[in-house]
Amino acid sequence: LKAAFANFAAGLLVPALAAAYQAGSLEEFQTLMSTRYVSHYELLALLLAFGTAHSGLASLRATVTEVIGERLYRVGFAFVSIPWAVLNIAFFIAHRYDGMQLWRIQGIPGASEVVWISAALSFYLLYPATFNLLEIAAVQKPTFRIYETGIMRITRHPQLWGQVLWCICHTAWIGTTMPLVASAGLLAHHFLGAWNGDRRLRLKYGKEWEQYAERTSLVPFEAVLDGRQKLDIWEFLKPAYIGVTAFVFGLSKAHPILLRAKEVIPF
Repeated sequence: LKAAFANFAAGLLVPALAAAYQAGSLEEFQTLMSTRYVSHYELLALLLAFGTAHSGLASLRATVTEVIGERLYRVGFAFVSIPWAVLNIAFFIAHRYDGMQLWRIQGIPGASEVVWISAALSFYLLYPATFNLLEIAAVQKPTFRIYETGIMRITRHPQLWGQVLWCICHTAWIGTTMPLVASAGLLAHHFLGAWNGDRRLRLKYGKEWEQYAERTSLVPFEAVLDGRQKLDIWEFLKPAYIGVTAFVFGLSKAHPILLRAKEVIPF
């Protein structure tokens, strides 16, 4: 939870520090904050709204599902979360080069390939394929339970580390203050989500969750290296990974079109 607040605070500080570095006077600082860096705070506000809706609905799951059921809850959750996520992505694409250019690795031999491979790997963590796809689509009744197979043996919060990897490679490639701020907001949300997910599982499963937490690790491979977990390659051979691979391939082909979306995004 502390990591969530620390990341969000860092996101608030980055634009101010960059503007202070560039400004030669207080008046120039104020001008920069109200022009070049205003989009940074707009994105943080959008991410805060998304995180509040996403984590808030997740926290209310036990109460809400008693009234409307798991399937209707899942549908409602998607209808709230997906539009907010799309809005955040579109805003980031439109403003990714806002602010101050800190470094530039574009053009360095091999940099593009490393970034692409890292970004692709991040999606295998963000969508860990440990979940039943029919439950995600609400075809089967969704459930909230403990998973301890496949990638969950590496870390019980693969989505958090997938987001970390995504943030590192995109921030490195773009090199401006905007992806730094976006990363701070995204990681704040994911650290909060990891804490909230553990809290909800602890409340539901009690001692069973405590024992599960002792057998697994937050830090990737920690439980494997110290012998608490043993990897089984067969647990990674899931049909869901075919879907993730198809998604990554499709996204790579659509990426140039998405980046040109700035020409039509009205903000």
